[in-house]
Amino acid sequence: FVDEAQGDKSKESIRQKCIQYLDRAEKLKTYVKSKNKKAVASVGGAKESKGKEDSSGEEDDDAQSKKLRGQLNSAIVMEKPNVQWADVAGLDSAKEALKEAVILPIKFPHLFTGRQLRIHNSTLFFFSLINDLFLFVFTCRLVKQLFEMARDNKPAIIFVDEVDSLCGSRSENESESARRIKTEFLVQMQGVGVDNKDVLVLGATNIPWTLDSAIRRRFEKRIYIPLPEASARVKMFELHMGSLKHSIEPGQLRQLAEKTEGYSGADISIVVRDAMMQPVRKVQQATHFKKVRGPSPNDPNIIMDDLLTPCSPGEPGAMELTWMQVPGEKLLEPLVNMTDMLRSLATSKPTVNSDDLKKFEDFTRDFGQEG
Repeated sequence: FVDEAQGDKSKESIRQKCIQYLDRAEKLKTYVKSKNKKAVASVGGAKESKGKEDSSGEEDDDAQSKKLRGQLNSAIVMEKPNVQWADVAGLDSAKEALKEAVILPIKFPHLFTGRQLRIHNSTLFFFSLINDLFLFVFTCRLVKQLFEMARDNKPAIIFVDEVDSLCGSRSENESESARRIKTEFLVQMQGVGVDNKDVLVLGATNIPWTLDSAIRRRFEKRIYIPLPEASARVKMFELHMGSLKHSIEPGQLRQLAEKTEGYSGADISIVVRDAMMQPVRKVQQATHFKKVRGPSPNDPNIIMDDLLTPCSPGEPGAMELTWMQVPGEKLLEPLVNMTDMLRSLATSKPTVNSDDLKKFEDFTRDFGQEG
């Protein structure tokens, strides 16, 4: 685990490295182009050379465009995700804002025709939780191709995760290549001379205060996704537990929700995943097993009377065995219970502190919209 200060330092180090690599790539590209031009000029007359150079340049541009589009195609999600609105616990205002920006204009375009209504073409979501760094290295041409592909395949959504890595505040130490990428991104988002209708740009960041002010203005809606409230945390526990075999009652779920004040959805998923491992640990550490009646591990429709489950040495029928001596088809794993959840909760702390929340609240007050 890395504390927040170390995480920020590591992220800044990676960003600076990427900027250096981009700058070096631009210099190499300029050098190679100048060499190619000299080689062409030395072969024939000026007119002939110019013709060949123009033709070669067009072919190179086409090849480069195809290559860039191929790279982008691998990152495009074409299939319909199997996620429903009900699968997202809480955040009703944020979901309504997203429906207004994406669903309504596509499903009912006449609502936005002939009225003084404006469809939001860009929305910024910022999350009060700590994600792993998700960094894409862009070039100006890649940014341009990305937007062109979106326009060719409307309606389309361009989603940029960790948008701060691409569009952080400009500074004197910034490389020329990084500055050009931001400028290109701004131009494409603004859509000067092109039709950006039905192209929605979504961005997500955990540090919205680091965004370049011009980028921030391009995101017309800036929505704060707060930590889940108690009712949402109950739903999150239910969703993460899914079809897990457990003995936890609805009242106990509400207790868990009360005990996880200040936890993010990711934090709750960690608690549940750790609790799911508790039965495995019980099996692994058990020194005694007893026979019980229950459904067969291979076929739940078949009830068996000689299954084995971990028990304490003093229980009636306890047999001294290790898990290595238990046949795979005879093991009945213990159910996840409230004690397992509380044990996992004791070792899983929230990743967002009061200082983090204060920054989000200040930014929301100044620039954002409550989610």
